[in-house]
Amino acid sequence: HALPATVFATPTVNGYRRFQPNSLAPDRVGWGFDHRGTLMRVLGGIGDPATRIENRAGEPAANPYLFIASQIAAGLDGLENETSLGPSDDNPYETDHPMLPSGLAEALELAATSKLYKAQFGDLFMEYYSKLKLAELVRFQSFLEDNAIEDDPAVVTEWEQNEYYDFF
Repeated sequence: HALPATVFATPTVNGYRRFQPNSLAPDRVGWGFDHRGTLMRVLGGIGDPATRIENRAGEPAANPYLFIASQIAAGLDGLENETSLGPSDDNPYETDHPMLPSGLAEALELAATSKLYKAQFGDLFMEYYSKLKLAELVRFQSFLEDNAIEDDPAVVTEWEQNEYYDFF
């Protein structure tokens, strides 16, 4: 469920810019011990009372309630279905795991096909959330077209600064 959950963890156009290899942010699905490049980072170990799990896809603009709810739903589904995690990733940027969505549009497409999130959040909520985020995406695309700008993952646009920075 990591791929469709990305839309709740990273709900802005701007958030996907950091999903680059060797950037200390994840760029694909996977887990590992104390490595900032993994999507799910485990800190601590067996018997350590301070052991914790960190989802590295989340951004500060994420709604904490939706983000946590999506993670709880995915975790419970994994437990109920006894889903295997597979081995930990020592070199997360060198695995053949699925890549995280490259942008908000791809994340929305993945979320729209998620049976889990439709069942947990309801069709109406998922439809409303998708429309809200698609409207944001249309505003961004309009800005790019109006200003004859190519979307470059390494460049934060004026639109993103105006849309997010003052608010978040």
